[in-house]
Amino acid sequence: MLVCSCNFITDKEIVDVINSLLDEDCWQLIVPAKVYHAMQKRGRCCGCFPNVVDIIIRTTEQYHARRDSTDDEIFDFMTRLKQFHEENRRADLERRHKSHRAA
Repeated sequence: MLVCSCNFITDKEIVDVINSLLDEDCWQLIVPAKVYHAMQKRGRCCGCFPNVVDIIIRTTEQYHARRDSTDDEIFDFMTRLKQFHEENRRADLERRHKSHRAA
């Protein structure tokens, strides 16, 4: 089925990319922009993104249902998620606003 008419992307192509991304790191956060980047495409009108999100959720659930995860892997994911949150929080605090510029 054609999901993105701007780029002529089918649901099978999206599912294949999602599975390959999950094979690289099964606990990574996958968003439509990451899927499109992996396919070397860009969202044009982005009207397909809600459908791509649905495909990402469905494919990720199916992937993890087929795979046995250990507690160590889940803990590692939570540690990485907290680290990501802290790094982004620091970046937000360090970012200056236009009203605080010296020049």
